[in-house]
Amino acid sequence: VQLQASGGGLVQPGGSLRLSCAATGSILRINVMGWYRQAPGKQRELVASITVDGNTNYADSVKGRFTISRDNAKNTVDLQMSHLKPEDTALYYCNYEPPGPINYWGQGTLVTVSS
Repeated sequence: VQLQASGGGLVQPGGSLRLSCAATGSILRINVMGWYRQAPGKQRELVASITVDGNTNYADSVKGRFTISRDNAKNTVDLQMSHLKPEDTALYYCNYEPPGPINYWGQGTLVTVSS
């Protein structure tokens, strides 16, 4: 399985960005896809995740500002980020989690929120 993420960049506080991730390879029908982030000097943390049934989970810090969505037919997951804050600055990683102990990660895309 390979994950290709895109959409990061520099944005001013209060702005918006959309991250996209496409999974290719042997994708199991049952899985969870999501986005994690890692800021400098901090541990990687969950931002949002979504099951194939559309059940979502968000970090408290992004609730009401970020929206995760997926296209099961295309094996893609998107993260719409609005009202961005400087503390959202981080390397964002796409994640694919099938049943079992193995997780798959994308290469990371940098989001910088700064004026």
